[in-house]
Amino acid sequence: MEQLAGKVAVVTGAASGIGRALAGRFAAEGMRVVLADVEEPGLEAAVAELQSSGAEVTGVRTDVAVAADVAHLRDATIQAFGEVHVVCNNAGVATGGPIWEVSLESWRWVLGVNLWGVIHGVHAFTPLLVEQREGHIVNTASAAGITSVPFIGPYATTKHAVVALSESLALDLAGTGVGVSALCPMWVRTRIHESTRNAPPSVLAAEEGRGLLTPEGVSLLAGFVESGLDPAVVAGHVVEAVKTDRFYVLPHPAVKDAAVERARRIAEDAAPASVPLFG
Repeated sequence: MEQLAGKVAVVTGAASGIGRALAGRFAAEGMRVVLADVEEPGLEAAVAELQSSGAEVTGVRTDVAVAADVAHLRDATIQAFGEVHVVCNNAGVATGGPIWEVSLESWRWVLGVNLWGVIHGVHAFTPLLVEQREGHIVNTASAAGITSVPFIGPYATTKHAVVALSESLALDLAGTGVGVSALCPMWVRTRIHESTRNAPPSVLAAEEGRGLLTPEGVSLLAGFVESGLDPAVVAGHVVEAVKTDRFYVLPHPAVKDAAVERARRIAEDAAPASVPLFG
């Protein structure tokens, strides 16, 4: 999709971080943009900011873990703009700690947003793109989806699944005119360390004082996040991938080295090694 001006993009998790940067970059390309997020105040602020710059945008409150919400997002997009061309399944959350200590409530929450959110987006929007034989789907995974990292088992599990889903989707869509990209960054300056601001009460109750929800855990993550890339840089990589139909989007070159090392260990029947590259 070399020409984006006048076309329509949908971005989930668009109130902050990578999603907000994607929405801004697509708008700067002359696209009409639908922003979706579960956090209404942030969503409203992002929409207002883009509209004040002259962008043609709208916002739809969406919990991507709920299939009906994503179906409503699709319908609202068509109602607002009549078509859709780029879909970014970007919303994500994180929690952590030793896998056996993470509560089942947290597992369900992370799987619901990070994996089922992508599944719902693919299920709702792909038929429209296939029918018009034009479009591009961007699924936000992570460096944690192609290498091994400790203490974020639920997050890494979902991101590996998103990479596999995206690879299969690209194969399924061959010849349809619809492209697919898997975004796999390391650290980016987002609010991922504040994920639990939108967590269900059951998750907060189950995880209180444990894992990455301790003050020490949040502080550690915040430090890594602050050292990361500007989300605008990541958005630039994504836009270029959409224009050139590139599958893997790896804003950090070191991720390639980690992927090669993981493949080497698999080939040699070696145990996984921790690589602190997840994003």
